[in-house]
Formats: sequence, C-alpha cells, structure tokens
Amino acid sequence: MSEGIDEEIRVMKVYLHPQTNQMQAIVTALRDRTTERSDWIFNADRAIRLMVEYALNEDNEEFDFGRHYLHVDCSIMGSPKFLPVTPLRVVTPVDEAAFEGVTYQRRIVGVSIIRAGEAMETALRSCCRNIRIGKILIQRDHQTAEPQLFYTKFPDDIHTRHVLLLDPMLATGASAKTAVAALLDRGVAEEKIIFINLFSSLEGIRALHASYPGITIATAAIDEKLNNSKYIVPGCGDFGDRYFGTE
Repeated sequence: MSEGIDEEIRVMKVYLHPQTNQMQAIVTALRDRTTERSDWIFNADRAIRLMVEYALNEDNEEFDFGRHYLHVDCSIMGSPKFLPVTPLRVVTPVDEAAFEGVTYQRRIVGVSIIRAGEAMETALRSCCRNIRIGKILIQRDHQTAEPQLFYTKFPDDIHTRHVLLLDPMLATGASAKTAVAALLDRGVAEEKIIFINLFSSLEGIRALHASYPGITIATAAIDEKLNNSKYIVPGCGDFGDRYFGTE
C-alpha cells in the first residue's frame, strides 16, 4: 500500500490480524480458485476462528499491511482494546494459592448478517460459551442496487452489550452500514460494535468509517479495489457461494 493510504487507515479503528505465516497460508488457500471445496471450508473455518479470537483479545496495537507497519495513535483512538475485562481473584487447586486475573464482563452478543455471516457463528460459539446470536437479513434491490433491510432479531437487552457483528466480506460497505444502522436503532452505541470479517476493501472501510467512525473493524486482509461487479480484488470470490456450495 502507498504511504498515503497507510496514513489514512492509521487514524481509523481498523485492526489487521498479524500477518503470520499461518494466516498468510490460510488466506492464500481462500483466494485460490482451484482450492477444493472441503479444503476451502476447512481454511475458512480456521480463518474465522483466528479472527474471533483476535477480536476477543485485549491488546492489538500493531498493524501489518504487507511491508508497512502502522501503529495505533492512542491520542486519536484511545486505548486499543476491543472488549472490556474486570479483575477476578481465583484460588487454584494447589495449596489454595490465590491468583489475580481477569474475566470478560460477559456483556457480549453476536449478530450475523445472513447468509455468509452465519458461517462465523460456530467459531464464535466455540470461543464464547452460551453466547446469544442475533440475525440481520439484508438483500439488494434489483432495480436500485441499494441494500434493503428485510429482517432483524436481537436480544431485548442488546443495547447494553458489546456487539460482535459477523460478515466475512466488506466490499462496498453498503450492507455493513445498513446493519450498523439497524443496531443503532436498537440503542447500541457505535463504540460497542466490533465488525469482524476476513476480507475488506479500502472502499468499504472508507464508506463505513465515513458514516460510523466509532465502530471497530477487525479483518484478516485488506484489498485495494473493487471490480465493476463490486467484488473485492483480488478477494476470494463469493464467500457464501464457496462456503455453502451454491456456486
């Protein structure tokens, strides 16, 4: 990425998963059009699990965009923490030894954007036992090409919780903005929304940040452009089709 783009992203609440060999190998397999479906789903599930665990992490201070390294400007963004924890004192089985640790404040809810976002629910449940998961259905109007909100189902107390918004792709940002608007209508604060995805376009990041600068974006890859059909390039194709076998 260019230095100008680096600087632009730096002041947004965008967190790129560390580009470890493991993550790069997984993303490569997801991008490869020749990856067999069973292998593709396996790698998608691995990437989703890594991203969910990353979003549950407290300290994510360094971004790695290829060769460029960006650091959170805490004077702009505040403390670089996703989810709040509270101190917890426990006693171990050994000599009744005390240990001063932490625990999540347990005010978390997942919300998946149907259908691709549903592929992320299993990983979230495996990390957060008994977590509640809401649903949002958004479809594109065939005449206007604008996203239309068709259905929402949220816990009644969602306005008191941190929301993990699940959708593996952030392309134009239109669907994400519609989903965030639905959450705000239910009283959720922007600052309590963490949007977890695998592939983000710069256009989508810009659009979402311009409308809702308070939300946090956690992603595995950032791609620089969309094609004429509004697919992320290089991207991975249609995530939902590849995951659910409806190509």
